[in-house]
Amino acid sequence: MEQKIPTISLCMIVKNEEDVIGRCLDSVQGIVDEIIIVDTGSNDGTKEIVKKYTSKLYDFPWIDDFAAARNFAFNLATQNYILWLDADDVILEADRERFILLKNNLEPSVDSVTMHYHVAHDEKGRVIASLRRNRLVKRSNHFKWIGAVHEYLEVGGFIINSDIAITHSAISHDSDRNLCIYAERMAKGEPFSPRDLYYYANELHDHGKHEESIKFYQQFLETKQGWIEDNIAACGKLADSFLVLNNLEKHLEYIFKSFTYDTPRAEFCCRLGSYYLQANQLKQATFWYKMATDLEKPADCLGMINHAYWTWIPHLQLCVCYNRLGNQELSYKHNEIAASFVPDHSAVLYNRRYFENLYN
Repeated sequence: MEQKIPTISLCMIVKNEEDVIGRCLDSVQGIVDEIIIVDTGSNDGTKEIVKKYTSKLYDFPWIDDFAAARNFAFNLATQNYILWLDADDVILEADRERFILLKNNLEPSVDSVTMHYHVAHDEKGRVIASLRRNRLVKRSNHFKWIGAVHEYLEVGGFIINSDIAITHSAISHDSDRNLCIYAERMAKGEPFSPRDLYYYANELHDHGKHEESIKFYQQFLETKQGWIEDNIAACGKLADSFLVLNNLEKHLEYIFKSFTYDTPRAEFCCRLGSYYLQANQLKQATFWYKMATDLEKPADCLGMINHAYWTWIPHLQLCVCYNRLGNQELSYKHNEIAASFVPDHSAVLYNRRYFENLYN
């Protein structure tokens, strides 16, 4: 018997997204069978744009709780599966084709499908940072969102990892919103979960409040209840904050602490390479940059991956190291490897001119 193609509800929460919402909804045409939009207080043209795509537009009074709004939207879905997106996300054409292929072949036993989330791009449009998220979930499982801020979808069962990517393409955002929500909760004396501590520290760090962020990252790690990827990321943010504060001892301490949670990550090897290169300790710098090039990038890691550190950055830095060590052959070799990833990068082109002049 021929397998029935599953149906999909798109569930979104929005507020003042007139600049991007149409682009997002255009990109899901032919993929989803139902569009449900929950508006949390728009005062621009968002609702008028949404009405061109769906009649299922609902209001939800904003109560500083993203999970509550998303759960409200999920409860309105009527199709087999639920897809969630933010208004400044899009599905590019190649991923639309992959998505349709997935939909046409999706087994009913699948409870959730993870997809890449491309969160940052360079000036040429190349992906430089990404993570995985559970994007498509079976409605009958009644999976719930948890967390007032930086909410997450708690899923279980049979989960498959797809090659589909959702592309984040923000134009602007309210940079203080999440920080204010956390600060108000803290002022009220509300208890913070380990995850709250981590994301509050992230907000502080992103706002340049390094001494405050250090306090909450350390509290988070001391709970020993964090997800491994968050523990590793916290070590990276702590190392970076201590570097800004010129505390090199602590900078190194948290780089090495990241190794206690998992095998070394390229981002941390490059941090060590940078530290030793700045100190003109070229042997050590070369060791750590080379270590970064030898690592295998995690294929299905749910945590954030900065792809530059797993591809061209260590090779570009090895070009510098070997040049200073007087090994021009290896220096040239690593610049060309970097060029295979970013052929138009200004440093790669500068180095090529350098070698042309040197050999001439």
